[in-house]
Amino acid sequence: MKVTDLEFYDGAKQRIERLGLTPLIDEVKQVLGQCRVLLLEKKHGNGGAVIRKMLDEGFESRPGWKKISSGGVDWVKCKAVNGTNVCIGVEIQVSARSDLVIRDIIHLRNSLTLGVIDVGILVVPSAKLSVYLVDRGPTLRETKRVIEEDARVTDLPLLLMAVEHDGAGPALPKQKRRS
Repeated sequence: MKVTDLEFYDGAKQRIERLGLTPLIDEVKQVLGQCRVLLLEKKHGNGGAVIRKMLDEGFESRPGWKKISSGGVDWVKCKAVNGTNVCIGVEIQVSARSDLVIRDIIHLRNSLTLGVIDVGILVVPSAKLSVYLVDRGPTLRETKRVIEEDARVTDLPLLLMAVEHDGAGPALPKQKRRS
């Protein structure tokens, strides 16, 4: 996958530089970049759960990343800088209904407020990728709207990353809907 867009909120860029978090941000980009995603380039032709699984496996393969099962940020990693721990949290939203992105934002907000993390990252599909995923998934534009208008959390140090697939391939299986 490739990161196509970055949106920084409330001084996140300056905080990343000041706290020495750039290596962790680069590691997130590396995890995303090492995940090779080929899919059927047909509107709503692919499920996002396979992508989510691949991204989770990418974080699991890296030392120091902690996964929070439920009710918290998906992935957290800290590093020591001059004797102080600084941390980032990553929420991945590529396989659920777009209205659930607000839950991810709440997880990031709570972790930021409690001092668990110093910068929150939210990974969502790019405009191009979102067309090929199931119609319920989030888009970069929708996520920006939620951050800026619905949740009104532009006062949090958030980094919004949009990702895009690597090219054409077979359809990624869709999850079966619960009845």
